Amino acid sequence: MAVIQTPNGYTLDNSGQRVVVDPVTRIEGHMRCEVNLDENNVIRNAVSTGTMWRGLEVILKGRDPRDAWAFVERICGVCTGCHALTSVRAVEDALGIKIPHNAHLIREMMAKTLQVHDHVVHFYHLHALDWVNPVNALKADPKQTSKLQHIVSPHHPMSSPGYFRDIQTRIKKFVESGQLGPFKNGYWDNPAYKMPPEADLMAVAHYLEALDLQKEFVKLHTVFGGKNPHPNYLVGGVPCAINMDGDMSAGAPLNMERLNFVLARIQEMVDFNKNVYVPDVIAIASFYKNQLWGGGLGALNIMDYGAYPKVPYDKSTDQLPGGVILNGNWDEVLPVDPRDPEQVQEFVTHSWYSYPDEAKGLHPWDGITEPNYELGANAKGTPTNIEELDEAAKYSWIKSPRWRGNAVEVGPLSRYVLAYAQGVEYVQEQVNRSLAAFNGLAGTNLDAKTALNSTIGRTLARALESEYCADMMVDDWNQLISNIKNGDTATANMEKWDPSTWPKEAKGVGTAAAPRGALGHWIRIKDGKIENYQCVVPTTWNGSPRDPAGNIGAFEASLMNTPVERANEPVEILRTLHSFDPCLACSTHVMSEDGEELANVKVR
Repeated sequence: MAVIQTPNGYTLDNSGQRVVVDPVTRIEGHMRCEVNLDENNVIRNAVSTGTMWRGLEVILKGRDPRDAWAFVERICGVCTGCHALTSVRAVEDALGIKIPHNAHLIREMMAKTLQVHDHVVHFYHLHALDWVNPVNALKADPKQTSKLQHIVSPHHPMSSPGYFRDIQTRIKKFVESGQLGPFKNGYWDNPAYKMPPEADLMAVAHYLEALDLQKEFVKLHTVFGGKNPHPNYLVGGVPCAINMDGDMSAGAPLNMERLNFVLARIQEMVDFNKNVYVPDVIAIASFYKNQLWGGGLGALNIMDYGAYPKVPYDKSTDQLPGGVILNGNWDEVLPVDPRDPEQVQEFVTHSWYSYPDEAKGLHPWDGITEPNYELGANAKGTPTNIEELDEAAKYSWIKSPRWRGNAVEVGPLSRYVLAYAQGVEYVQEQVNRSLAAFNGLAGTNLDAKTALNSTIGRTLARALESEYCADMMVDDWNQLISNIKNGDTATANMEKWDPSTWPKEAKGVGTAAAPRGALGHWIRIKDGKIENYQCVVPTTWNGSPRDPAGNIGAFEASLMNTPVERANEPVEILRTLHSFDPCLACSTHVMSEDGEELANVKVR
């Protein structure tokens, strides 16, 4: 490939050293990334590949629409409930079903719990090791670590020198055992790690705290949805009844004891976000101020459907409003409509699928999932042992969704840019407060636009959304209690449960703010059965390969022009990719509705 200028403004050059990261770990699913480095170890070409496939859409064909949520929820073991929620919304949209307000509030609390849990686990257990060197924590002075803790997070109760000394002893025993577990394959001597030992020790302590707390957060799902992961949902509402005089031993109605238990878990989320999570991201960012603010750019084109409405079915009440921003123009937010076939289309020119005309995209209501695995003429290796992919040909199991032909980034960063640009006061206060804290620690003077359009900005937006979601849940809980006190205990609308009440043909769309970004499910129903079902998930948007026009997706764009300290230890690639929290399990496809094998792909 000669030097190519893409329509979305990137100069690609696949000469120079080719570096392959396969698999990209600490994500959900299987991913490969290839980059080309110039003589200065700067990335000049990036190729992002989904190396597994799914296909629940075709499994659903011919099934009962009321059961779809239980199938699609199994797309992923991490972001489970968001698929179920989006599915029931799609079916309800198709059939004209309106859920009770209590059901809306319960669904909102379940969705926001998923956000907090997913964001906390992502940062501490999947992403933090790109910034934090746990082995370096052995060199820390616990007294100085305690002082740092009081500066970074003065309200966190666990901050004494003795506490950090105990944590350090645990790390020492772990390291001396020779069994480093998740720390084993880190590039711990790489100069790209910039934090002092005391900051590393503080971060590892919070890593362990988050590990204990995350299992408490999701107990809210067990109260409302019966279990976690894969909590139960219901077309028409939620599957939990409200009975304030009910005995939990006789079943599972919601009574005041259970609702107070939910409030206690919400308060734990509020406290951890404010006292630990958000301060940690700001503190870590201050140690990398000269490297990554302004790097990892991928958010010039952004999109989200909007999320967290106060009033169901009223998008004007979305607490994170949707829209599209192109070319970094925050002064113009374009409206987004997932029903419009001119807005949302999926292409397969560089994906391992077949379309009748691969120069054209398909709206999800007309989507096709037909596998076509083949390597390009310039690929190196064999179909079962790929050494280097050919980006001029098909190279991923992920399709290429586009908004009016534009590659867009989705995710917490996109939601926060849209909210900030549209004047959401809570978000503006969060961002401005965080930047003031960062600028104070780092001695810089960055504005919101410069700071957010970066790898660290993407990570900060996720933490701020976690904080916002926990605060919103307090309001949701209070509203639910108020409704109950006023005599409203309805949690489901079953008026259209019987298929005999449905139209012969119907189609609907459901959207949600999944932890990784804008999620949409599109359904066609015919004669009471699913005629077609398509999911376009966040990582499909972000991890998409090139489209027919040559536009690259957000993963590939975010890596461009990134300097790498050591080609054989590309921690910078992992930092940027992990900032999106990729979910490849969600973004790929597999098998027919009767289980017939459509293709056989072996990986080493």
